[in-house]
Amino acid sequence: MKALGHPSRLLIVDELLQHGERCVCELTKLVGVDVSTVSRHLAVLRMAGIVVDERRGLQVFYRLRTPEVKSLVRAAEDMAGAITRDQLGQLLSMSSSG
Repeated sequence: MKALGHPSRLLIVDELLQHGERCVCELTKLVGVDVSTVSRHLAVLRMAGIVVDERRGLQVFYRLRTPEVKSLVRAAEDMAGAITRDQLGQLLSMSSSG
């Protein structure tokens, strides 16, 4: 879960979920940062077992390791949404009691 704790990594995983395999250059354009930063994010995802890579000539392509990652990502998104709703509810109850 910690590997999915950064917005750029979530964006990368979502892209791989939606569109399948992507090369680093495509992910760099998507995230909007330099190649080395995207590569570091991909290394975190790879070490966590979320993505696998394949070198083809000078390019490296990434894909999700297993289809089950989709369930993991959806659960993380649901949990983040629930936390946000709970926090919002707490803020609203604090402001109405004050």
